[in-house]
Amino acid sequence: MALSLLALLGLVLFVGFVALGTWQVHRLAWKTALIAHVNARVHAPPVPAPGPADWAGITAASAEYRHVRLSGTYLDDRQTRVWTATDKGSGYWILTPLRRDDGSIVLVNRGFAAEGWCDLKGHCPPPPTGEVTVTGLLRISVPSGLFRHNDPTTDTWYTRDVSAIAKARGLHDVAPYFVDADAHSNADGKPWPEGGMTVIHFPNHHLNYLITWYILALMVLGAAGYVARDEYRLRKRKK
Repeated sequence: MALSLLALLGLVLFVGFVALGTWQVHRLAWKTALIAHVNARVHAPPVPAPGPADWAGITAASAEYRHVRLSGTYLDDRQTRVWTATDKGSGYWILTPLRRDDGSIVLVNRGFAAEGWCDLKGHCPPPPTGEVTVTGLLRISVPSGLFRHNDPTTDTWYTRDVSAIAKARGLHDVAPYFVDADAHSNADGKPWPEGGMTVIHFPNHHLNYLITWYILALMVLGAAGYVARDEYRLRKRKK
């Protein structure tokens, strides 16, 4: 009876580990394709940023990290600082609304600025005046989270939540995405904000996972073989 239960447990474990390993094979293929797809978007020539007619179809899968281009005029009195930490230290992203010719608005993350670039009251140096053309990566709005909770009442921002920022700044007809400006979009001789700092990182540990699951399956198979051989020898001696 005990041997039968042990055999059943071994079978369940073996089938489970093989299933998990096979699942990781599919996950590895998906993640590899995703990374290749994003890299292709990032390095492709810029295309016009989606206008109001296309906003309803904007999703992370369909548009995030697309290299886009847009022109308009910055609204310098509606800038927003979003606190962050980068390889250059702690500071903030500078999000500035860009009004396009059709009246629609896109939040542009002009880049990273070190602490102290804005004054103690939160007033930051103004963006370029007149019509500008920005190229950068389309990003999907990041809602406020449990540990990074935005507080519009104190103008404290930890995530680039487009709808919340638009509401706090009294903006209307705002795109449901923002654009991370390329480095050359702010090439005006000023040290901040520094564009082109989008972090594109997709952890891909699925190969390690699938190897682990398949090794565990082989260990179960090896243990079953050892038990079966030992049981065979024991019964042979009894005969």
